[in-house]
Order: sequence, then C-alpha cells, then structure tokens
Amino acid sequence: MGEVYLAGRNASRVMSARIVHSDGLIRCPWPKQDPLYVAYHDEEWGVPEYDDGALYEKLVLDGFQAGLSWITILRKRENFRRAFDDFQPEKIARYTPKRIERLMQDAGIVRNRAKIEGAVSSARAYLKIMEGGPGFSKLLWDFLDGSPKQNAFKRVGQVPAETDISRRMSKELVARGFKFVGPTIVYAFMQAVGMVNDHLVNCHRHAAVQKLAKTKR
Repeated sequence: MGEVYLAGRNASRVMSARIVHSDGLIRCPWPKQDPLYVAYHDEEWGVPEYDDGALYEKLVLDGFQAGLSWITILRKRENFRRAFDDFQPEKIARYTPKRIERLMQDAGIVRNRAKIEGAVSSARAYLKIMEGGPGFSKLLWDFLDGSPKQNAFKRVGQVPAETDISRRMSKELVARGFKFVGPTIVYAFMQAVGMVNDHLVNCHRHAAVQKLAKTKR
C-alpha cells in the first residue's frame, strides 16, 4: 500500500471499513482517531508538492520509515528536522563520520546507521541533480508527465503497494545514488506528495485533493 496505508503495511489488512469522525467527516481508515495523524491526513497527505527541498525531505523521511509505521516518523519529524539541519542537503552532504556518530546518540530520531548514512548519500545525489539538471522536482514529476494520477479506490485493499511508475522511479533514484528508495517506499512517497490521489473515494479529502491537483502547480 502506500505511506499511510503503509502506516499501514500491516494495519491495512484489517482496516477496511469507513470511519466517520466526531466532526461528521468520513476519512480514510488509517489515521483512526489520532489527532496528529488526522491532521496529517487532512492537511498534507495527497496534496501535490512541487518544491525540490520539500520533496527531498519527504523522501528521506520515508526512507527512515522502512520497517516502521509512518506515525512513528511523524511524531519524530520535528526532531529529525532539528537533527538534520532542517533537511538542507548542502549541509547533510558534508556530514562527517563524527557527525554521524552524534546522530547515532540522538534518541529523538531513528538511530539506524544505514539509514543515517543513506540520508547523506541521498543528499549528495540530490545536489548533483540540482547542479547538473534537470532539478529534483522535474525529475520526479516527469514520471507522471507533470500531473497527479487520480485513483478511485473504494477500499484500502485495492490500493497497491507499488506500481510500474514507482518501480521505474525507484530504479532511476538508485542509479543516481539515492538510498532506501525501493519501489514500495517510493510509492508511499508518491501518495504523500500528491503524485497519486489515494484517498478513498468516500473520504472527504478525495474530491478536495482532486481539485487541488488542477490548481496547485
């Protein structure tokens, strides 16, 4: 599935019924009643994102999510931003082994050496794309011809874990030096940044995100 359906990868098997919240709105089932998760669902997830830096941050965080739930990362997101210099690739690309060791002692983030080192490698890959072209946002959005794909899933079980596009995007990112960008992680990323609209059709955000896709860029 995707990111929060990724939230998810296990929970998605048991969450299929629609959820009507206390405010009377129907939402996708994955945020349940968690206020932080509901806010993320309503305000961020599926909204088309075209900013290079924001896309880089989200991809790195999705890499840290591998093997974990997205809510775990979401709760630590501000800690990640503090620890990783607000996800400025120019700074992360220069991280030394000593800095990596400091990050390994930071209880506010996910202390996984391979993922931390992968973030550094991804920062360097990002800078090459920005310096030599075509630009990070353009590279990614060109896989969708610049426009979000509008899906119309009725049940969580219909949402794929990966697609042909996420596999091709993953292959391109790996070839350019990015780490933790397998096709499932990439599809989760695509869902989150609005490259695909995977809100269920009865969710109040499906139509809103669909409308945003026509005006965002």
